[in-house]
Amino acid sequence: MFRKLPSDLTPTEESPGLRVRGGTQYTRSQGDYVCGGCGAEDHANGDNDVKALVEDYGTNHGPAHRRNGGNR
Repeated sequence: MFRKLPSDLTPTEESPGLRVRGGTQYTRSQGDYVCGGCGAEDHANGDNDVKALVEDYGTNHGPAHRRNGGNR
């Protein structure tokens, strides 16, 4: 009934990034990130928590490291 996400979509240290999956009437939204600049990682479930996760990633990780001269 529920499909498992392909493993290549989940961020890892070798393939950092942000993954967000919208919820359905039967499931909650999900999000994960692994930062390529500092190695931080986080996971969230539910619309509000996933929105906060995306804001955190955009502000403090991923793109923020590129803007501030980080590793990526």
